[in-house]
Amino acid sequence: MSSNETVHRGGCLCGGVRYEVRGALRDVIACHCSQCRRFSGHFVAATGAPSAQLTLTASDTLSWYASSDWAERGFCSRCGSSLFWRPTRGNSAWTSIMAGTLDGPTHLKTERHIFVADKSDYYAIGDGVPQQAQWEP
Repeated sequence: MSSNETVHRGGCLCGGVRYEVRGALRDVIACHCSQCRRFSGHFVAATGAPSAQLTLTASDTLSWYASSDWAERGFCSRCGSSLFWRPTRGNSAWTSIMAGTLDGPTHLKTERHIFVADKSDYYAIGDGVPQQAQWEP
């Protein structure tokens, strides 16, 4: 590792899953789809990186759930922390990382909200960040 390479670290609540990401992270996308809401208990705020830059340093409790026929979600089977989302087809070289699992400071910002047409009715989005009704890459 070069001395100027950025390394981000994070993990679950109990420490059973720990990871490192070498290189830059994408800014945060807030997803309000029903699957993300059920996975996290609210909406998901996720950053991400190429999967090749993600290294698991502890993974004994990491479990994967196939949440659809095209994606899976990683979580800790001990403490229940939501950690990852990744496609199982298409751009499978990318992993989304739940931003709240990163050790701080992250130096990230929220860049947009997606699937706002699916958001629940108990909250409002008022941060002034761009909103998309569905997913628009």
